[in-house]
Amino acid sequence: MKFEKWQALGNDYLILEQERLPWDLTATRVEWLCDQHFGVGSDGVLLLSRSEDPEFVAELRIFNPDGSEAELSGNGAREAILYLRRNGWTDAEEFAIKTVAGPIRPTITGELTCSVDMGQASTTSKDFPSGPEDGRGTLESAGRQWEFQHVSIGNPQCAIVVADEELDDLDLGEIGPGIEGNELFPNRTNVSFLAVDGDRVRARIFERGVGETLSSGTGASGAAVTAFLRGAPSPLVVELEGGELQVEIAEDLSVRLDGWAEPVFAGELSPELVEALAALDGN
Repeated sequence: MKFEKWQALGNDYLILEQERLPWDLTATRVEWLCDQHFGVGSDGVLLLSRSEDPEFVAELRIFNPDGSEAELSGNGAREAILYLRRNGWTDAEEFAIKTVAGPIRPTITGELTCSVDMGQASTTSKDFPSGPEDGRGTLESAGRQWEFQHVSIGNPQCAIVVADEELDDLDLGEIGPGIEGNELFPNRTNVSFLAVDGDRVRARIFERGVGETLSSGTGASGAAVTAFLRGAPSPLVVELEGGELQVEIAEDLSVRLDGWAEPVFAGELSPELVEALAALDGN
């Protein structure tokens, strides 16, 4: 069973094609594949399948390393987009992909770069059902009160503005779990801590189902929207641990994300691993 591994700003995914799978991609199988000791090792799995709707080049499903399914990933989306182009699914410069969060519409800008219309962000969503129209709130984690901004950008984001000098010293491993799993967010939430300086944003990301990560495209988008709502200009450069992304935000909170992704390697699962995975979940 063939696969490719791609990365974007240090956020790496295994890319699988549905028609090549000899079994269903269950949560347990995702966990095993993502395990660096027993599987291939990655931050998640991207599953691509052909779409019956001619509007879409492909359908994309995104899985976290704990086996849960994510609605959207900015880094994962770029990896999938450039994989599709590189592997001949389309030769178009502009096309559409169907995701759980809705359509995304990329524009190819280079061999390993693209610009992605991420859709319209919102400060209200089912993922923060008790939230006010402006999406602002306060919660407690690690013995401290945090003022936050809820942003839905295909998936839930909880963005917290801090002073620049404080950002590097935050212990996300201690603070993050209490926010991710807070009762305010019935489907859990991604968390970003950000500091704003003019047209630049520095951010650290605690990703739902992952923990602290080098980067997140939707996390960068949520941080940028939060900065924009507080008076920052557009576009914004978001500096993450793994590198930089450019985020453009319109007045209606439509978001466009510009960045890169690249292949790390292509491989084939051994017959022994395929058989072991087949034995899981009774399949």
